[in-house]
Amino acid sequence: MDNSFVQFVLIPLAIFCSRITDVSIGTMRIILLARGNRLYVPFLGFFEVLLWLIVMVNVVKSLDHPIYYIAYAGGFATGNYVGMLIENRLAMGVSLLRIITALEATELVTYMRKIGYVVTEIVGHGNRGEVRILLTIVKRREIAHLVEIIRQYNPSAFYTIEDVGYVSTDYALALHKRKTFFDKFAVAKKK
Repeated sequence: MDNSFVQFVLIPLAIFCSRITDVSIGTMRIILLARGNRLYVPFLGFFEVLLWLIVMVNVVKSLDHPIYYIAYAGGFATGNYVGMLIENRLAMGVSLLRIITALEATELVTYMRKIGYVVTEIVGHGNRGEVRILLTIVKRREIAHLVEIIRQYNPSAFYTIEDVGYVSTDYALALHKRKTFFDKFAVAKKK
């Protein structure tokens, strides 16, 4: 293999890809730490730094090749983006869903409770009069499903979603367990 191909294509590509990997790991580590999921943080930190050291050795050895700097910086920028994409895909953690509606919310609350969500309903006063404020804790991966339900029952409802760092009990989450493909077999066995 041609030495210039290795020097100007393969090594920069390896630096770029390694940097994407280590920064993505670092992004996930910081997100997990912020969400209170400290179990994997040291493990991820170990591999993040190990990869960083391997990349830096190659960059420092070849300070006369600016392409390595570009690969390093490009990998860093791309790694941040990839880390955020991974975190969004995994949708770890829970969120507080706050729904504010001027309309009667009984049907929505009843349905949400029927499918297993714990809902707190508060009567409030907004700029235009009385409103209902509904609060529920929801797993992040279920937010889109619940937003569909809100739009179906009350399309004009205003809602906000906030990340929750800690929930004192799993009670609110334990009530709502979405059915999976395998649950069909578990129910069939019990009959």
